[in-house]
Amino acid sequence: MATDNHQLHDLQMRLTFIDEAVGALSDADAGISKRLLAIEQSLREIRNELVSLRDATGHDPHSEPPPPHY
Repeated sequence: MATDNHQLHDLQMRLTFIDEAVGALSDADAGISKRLLAIEQSLREIRNELVSLRDATGHDPHSEPPPPHY
C-alpha cells in the first residue's frame, strides 16, 4: 500500500509540473503572437509609407532600366 501511495503522489506531482509547464508555454505563445501581430502591423505601415514616398516623388522602380551588369 505504501508503494501505491508513493506512486500516486509521484503521478500527482508530475501532473502538477506538466500543468504548470503547459500554462507557461501557453503564456509564452500568447506573448509571441502579440509581438508577431505588432511586427506585421509595423511592416504594413512601413510598406504604406514607402508607397506614399514613391507616389510623392513619382518614382516607379519598375520603370528603371536594369543595372549595367545585365
